[in-house]
Order: sequence, then C-alpha cells, then structure tokens
Amino acid sequence: MIFRNSGVPRRSWSETLKVYLETATLRMLFLGFSAGLPLMLVLGTLSFWLREAGIDRSTIGYLSWVGLAYAFKWMWAPLVDRLPIPLLTKWLGRRRSWLLLSQAAIMAGLIGMAFNDPHTGLEPIVWCALMVAFGSATQDIALDAFRIESADTDRQAALAASYQTGYRLAMIWAGAGVLWIAARAEVASAIGYQQGAWKVAYLVMAASMLVGVITVLFSAEPVRRILPPAKNMAAWLDDVVIGPFRDFIVRYRWQAALILALIAIYRISDVVMGIMANPFYVDMGYTKDEVAAVTKVFGIVMTLAGAFIGGALSMRFGMMRILALGAVMSSASNLLFVWLSGHGHDVQALVLVISADNLAGGIASAAFIAYLSSLTNISYSATQYALFSSIMLLLPKFLAGYSGAYVDAFGYASFFTGTALLGIPVIVLLWFAARIVPPQKQPEQSGDTA
Repeated sequence: MIFRNSGVPRRSWSETLKVYLETATLRMLFLGFSAGLPLMLVLGTLSFWLREAGIDRSTIGYLSWVGLAYAFKWMWAPLVDRLPIPLLTKWLGRRRSWLLLSQAAIMAGLIGMAFNDPHTGLEPIVWCALMVAFGSATQDIALDAFRIESADTDRQAALAASYQTGYRLAMIWAGAGVLWIAARAEVASAIGYQQGAWKVAYLVMAASMLVGVITVLFSAEPVRRILPPAKNMAAWLDDVVIGPFRDFIVRYRWQAALILALIAIYRISDVVMGIMANPFYVDMGYTKDEVAAVTKVFGIVMTLAGAFIGGALSMRFGMMRILALGAVMSSASNLLFVWLSGHGHDVQALVLVISADNLAGGIASAAFIAYLSSLTNISYSATQYALFSSIMLLLPKFLAGYSGAYVDAFGYASFFTGTALLGIPVIVLLWFAARIVPPQKQPEQSGDTA
C-alpha cells in the first residue's frame, strides 16, 4: 500500500466504538455545538436577514469579510496559548478561562445584534457581528488546544468526529432553526420585514450558547506542562510568538514546506465549490424549503455520518489512508454537480448529490482535523493549530472570490469540473506526505478522559 499505517496497532471494532462513549469525546460534542453556532449567525443567516431588511447585495458581500477573523486568528493565538486572564485563569485554568471569556463575547455580540435593526442603521450590526466573529475565532483557538490536550494522539480522530457532530448540529440550529424561529415570531397581520421576529431569533441563539458555557464550567482543565517564567519581555515574545513557529520548522525541517503546502490546499475543492452552491440551487429553480431541507438538514446529517465514519476508519486503518480517501472522494463528488447542472430541477437528484458530497466532506474533515492535531507540539498546541487552520482557509477563500466571475464566463458545468481537478495536486502532495516520518514528540499528558 502507498499509505502505510506507521506501526499503529489495529483496534477491534468494539474498542474503536467505545471511544465515542468516553467523557472527553462526549464533552467535545457540546463544545463543538458552541463552536459551530456563531459562524452561521455572522455569515449565512446574517446575509438572509440583511437582504430581507433591504440591504443591497454589494454591501452584504463586503460584510462577508467579517469572516476574515477566522483566517487571521493565528495572530492572537500566542496570547490565548500563554497569557493568563486575571481572576478567571486562577479559578478555571488557562484553557477554560479563555473559552468562557470568548463565549461571553459571543453572547454579548448576538444580544447586541438582536437589539439593532439593520434597516435603520447598519453600523451597530457590523460592530456586533465583528464581536461575535472575534469571540468565535478566539473560542476556536482555545477549544482546539483544549481538545488536543484532553486525549492522546490515538483518540484525536474520535474527538474530532464528536466535535464535528456538535458543530454540524449547531449549524442546523443556526441555519434552518433560526429561520424557523423568525418565521413563527412574525406577527400574522403585519406585512413585509419584521425586525421583532429577528430579535427573538437572535436572542434564542444567544441563549443557546449556554450549552458551551455549562460544559466549560463542568469540565476539568487539561493537564499541561508547567513552563518556566520568562526573564524579560524579549524572552516572553520569543517563547510565545516565535517559539511555536520555530518549533514546527525545527521538528520537520525541509518537510515543513511540504506539510504546509498540503494544509493550504487539502480542502480547496470543497471551499471553492461551496461559494457557488447556493446561487446554483437558486438558478436551478430549487425553492427555499427544498434547499433548507436537503442541504441544511439532510446534508448536515450526511456530514455527521461521514465524520463518524472518518474518525472510526482513521483509528482502525490509519490516518493517512483515510486522509487520502477523503481527498479523492471530495474531489470526485464535485463531478456529481456537473451531472446535476444538466439534469434540471429534480429534488431526488439533489438528495443523491448532497448525500455523496457531504458524506465525502465529513470523512475528509475528520481525518484532516486528526492530521492537523498530530502535527502540533503540546507546548504550543493553541498557536500551532490556529496557524494550520488559518493556512487551510487563506488560499481557498482567495480563489473562491473569483468563482462567480468564472461561472459567468464559462458556466456551472465547467466550474464544477475545474473544482474537481483542483484536487489532483492534493493527491500528489499526500503521496509525498505519507512518507514523512513523524519526529519524536514530547510525552503527552492527557486530562480527564475517563
């Protein structure tokens, strides 16, 4: 086989499935929900709200740059990794204190959005959305470190699958759920846009963040290596800011460039294609109800199934093999959209395509998260994982900005074919990356995994 198992002992299926019942794995389900909720509320759902309030499409497009907070979170990740928060850190520990602070910022931002009307003034909504995005990105930094430090490398795929499950459930709630709440909060006798309905919906979303808050309060702080205090500011900056990047380069040397290149393009087929998915559904004549039911609910269920399958297969057959399988499936599934583009309006055909595409995406995501986790040094887990996850988005998001122009020039069939072909360099890089021998890592201390 091209992709070896690197000497990892094979678990029985019984042992593999029991991992999903461990406390650390179940905890990630609820924390994943807390992580997935804000994303839709400042991007997808917000754009629906703004458009209904009469905001023009160009402005809505510009406001999507609020999401850049997620791509540049590595810039403040060193602070989250090492900087204690007065009072909170002494009470909760470093990881849980940052999680609680970021969750409080998200809730405050969502409440602020609820009490402002974009129809009468857009600027307050923008500032509150920035608070939510910044808090959400910070939560991601702390949560990734919390997950990595909560279990050994062998269990990271299961934790990633559980995290993805909670994340996707939150996306259903913040996507289809918030529209359902807003629709039922409308006054039947009123006509047109109703700010009060969106106020109710966003207040419910803010209250939903309590799932993460309660989980943090009842979780144990992972055991971390005690670090000696820095002698001066220069030494602190070297350790906190430069150290995580230097550590990765020293450990992997010239192979670091290969690994970073793989990270930068592994999800490129999915991300570039995903930007044009909703316009495609509209142009094909699918209704809002059809798109919501098939892509937002059923599609996410299929992603969850793929995440669990990917996590289980990674533990049984090895992470690199499933990483390769996910890459091939993700690229190939884009070709189904080529078929759909010439098939016309057909809900059954849409269900088939979404099933295959989201199942492939779930498998790829679970294996890829486990791969990124395996690359981190536990001394710099938050900073290094934030760097990897940021690199993962930058190039695909940049290319995706041109997706609309490409479709206008060449059509959907050519576009979907091109996104599938973008997966070929990924397969090539995976072939080389599978031959990298992981450096000796420091002994990892895990927290409460019972």
